[in-house]
Amino acid sequence: MAERRWSARDCHEFFEQRPWDSVLKFYQLVVNGQIGLRDLRIEHNEKFEDRCLETKQQDEDKSLPIVDRSKERGGRWERRTFKIVLSYSGTAFAGWQKQPGFLTVQSVLEKQLGRFVDGKRASNLEKQGKIKEALVSVAGRTDKGVHACGQVCSFYTWMRECKEEDVKSAVNSAMPTILRAVSASEVDRDFHPIFSAKWRRYIYIFPLRSRDEIDVSKVATLLRGLEGHSLSYAIFARDTKIARSSGPATVCTLYHARAALAKLPVPNEENVMVVELVADRFLRKMVRVLVSTAIKEAFAGANDDALVALMEETDRRASAPPAPAHGLCLAEVGYGNSQARDCLLRHCQHIVKNTKV
Repeated sequence: MAERRWSARDCHEFFEQRPWDSVLKFYQLVVNGQIGLRDLRIEHNEKFEDRCLETKQQDEDKSLPIVDRSKERGGRWERRTFKIVLSYSGTAFAGWQKQPGFLTVQSVLEKQLGRFVDGKRASNLEKQGKIKEALVSVAGRTDKGVHACGQVCSFYTWMRECKEEDVKSAVNSAMPTILRAVSASEVDRDFHPIFSAKWRRYIYIFPLRSRDEIDVSKVATLLRGLEGHSLSYAIFARDTKIARSSGPATVCTLYHARAALAKLPVPNEENVMVVELVADRFLRKMVRVLVSTAIKEAFAGANDDALVALMEETDRRASAPPAPAHGLCLAEVGYGNSQARDCLLRHCQHIVKNTKV
């Protein structure tokens, strides 16, 4: 029998009043490189036969073009582009995007990478009496509180003596405990973190007071119904117009949407629910609203296609308010083919075998 659906206030109280400290501690260890997301102790069922998750770029190599410097070219072709994979603690920053008076990931990076700015840009900044700061592009601007262990950004320089290890060292010397360059590599000058990306992968960790507090199998079934469909997720977005004839499209394709029980690899091994989503793109706050709405609908005993049915709604009050930002982590940005073996939740016992995709 269906239960009463929660109000926005009910949702806020349920999401906020729980043991988040262990989740934050886990993410801090991930950011520092002491452990990884794969250290989560997820309950698997190896008998579950998973479908292979594939994007449309099936024949594309996951690696980026290798830069060949054996044939140097002059002029504008001397510009060099570096790709940086970042890990950072979201609770330490006011989001990614630079904002006057606030500590953001972009502001720290552009200042640190300013040492590699030269040429015309350096001259212009000097004439304007401004400090040298690099121009950094990013795959996805994370909100305040959202963590990352696979964020991708890039910047360019004309300095021939700039090396990959120099770039990595410059980033890692800024705020060692909360911001880390996982890798830095020179890529083809046509590379762009946003436009070259084929998919993004997010992980949401939701702490549980007890193992049976949430029907994780129901949450998993609700999310699984979104897999393989290209749908408008406007109802699950925030800070954007729900109906619009111009601006960015609201249609996204979810390649992978799963949920499972797990234990954190920290003292006391707290029970958590882990949600993993992979899509070609995500709208503003879309992941957090999907997670909260799936939990809300699970408690209400909704039909298995409840999330798909919500796509027809025009009032965002039909979906739940966003789940807390500090449970979310940008795990990876992909620049090629994505398969199920790359995902964290592949053989989860809480996923029904005959769920239609």
